[in-house]
Amino acid sequence: MNTVRRLVATVLIAVVVLIVGGGIFVYSGVYDIGADDHHTRPVEAMLQTLRERSIQARAADLSVPNLDDPQLVLKGAGQYAAMCTGCHLAPGVNDSELRVGMYPQPPNLSQVRVDPKTAFWVIKHGIKMSAMPAWGVAGHDDPTIWSMVAFLQQLPDLSPAGYKAIVAKAPPDEDMPQDHDHGEAAHGGHGMPEPAGGGKP
Repeated sequence: MNTVRRLVATVLIAVVVLIVGGGIFVYSGVYDIGADDHHTRPVEAMLQTLRERSIQARAADLSVPNLDDPQLVLKGAGQYAAMCTGCHLAPGVNDSELRVGMYPQPPNLSQVRVDPKTAFWVIKHGIKMSAMPAWGVAGHDDPTIWSMVAFLQQLPDLSPAGYKAIVAKAPPDEDMPQDHDHGEAAHGGHGMPEPAGGGKP
């Protein structure tokens, strides 16, 4: 019985030490939160695993619509050009003024194909402590977000000319000003409204 009590006491002491030590670390300001000072590898690995597992757990039960619907893809092209190219780029665009100062770097979605359930969840809900906003909060409904997901499945296969052509045919984004030009976004301009909370995709 004494052995059990000593073990419980040891565990409690260790927990208290960790909590107090963590509090001291946080309030000391010793950790550099600047985006130009990258995380250590263990911290980066922990955060990456946390992000991936969190998204997978919440996106697993999503029901994916027909992402090959041409009209859905076309609508998504306009949405992507209007909101996403400043961070996630477009075919033939290697970087942007906004993206170069971001950490972690957003994926270049013109070169990688994202799992549809993952893409939908991230676009709708965003990611804490990153520049990815919750576009669902910013007024985009589920069908609109699925249109973006549909376009993302086609994007890595598009040439720069093919990308510009599909964006030119896309219906206007009803959430953007009427004089907004998709072509500006397609050439690497920011082309994005400030979502709720002031974040950027």
